[in-house]
Amino acid sequence: MSPRRTTIEQSKGVFEVEWPLFGELSRALALKVVRSYDPEIIVGVATAGVVPGAVIAAILDREFHSIVVSRRYQAESIRETPAVFGEVPPAVRGRRVLIVDETCDSGATMRLAINAISNCGASEVRTAVAFRTGSYEPDFHALATESTIVLPWDREVLFQGELVPNPLYRETLRGVSGLQ
Repeated sequence: MSPRRTTIEQSKGVFEVEWPLFGELSRALALKVVRSYDPEIIVGVATAGVVPGAVIAAILDREFHSIVVSRRYQAESIRETPAVFGEVPPAVRGRRVLIVDETCDSGATMRLAINAISNCGASEVRTAVAFRTGSYEPDFHALATESTIVLPWDREVLFQGELVPNPLYRETLRGVSGLQ
């Protein structure tokens, strides 16, 4: 998971991904992977990498698990550097693993996931992301862009029983889509 940009000035525009495009990108990414790698297990990086990871696992008919590597989940503030929370799925031992995340910028999150899964005994580990947004080069990616990515499941959050624009993207989306 890459650090999320919150203003248009910090990126080269905003790329709002709708569900149909997300589905096509996941399909294209699964096809790229299977042409040169045969993973036995797919591990999605929670939270946002679980969605493309599960879709790719379904397309490839592979076992799916998740790992939590996040900048969140630390006493009331967002962490500057990611950390692994919880355990690596024991099913990775001795197997070819594909780690999937939604975006990859610096690679800090991906490197942690690779190290955790390798240290748990995976026989081979490769990486895939829907969007490569920075300098880190995963093994597979569907699309490279410097834009701020707003995924369909991140656009809105539940607040007091109502769906509202995600505060992480409020400023970014205000100028683009007229949200208040």
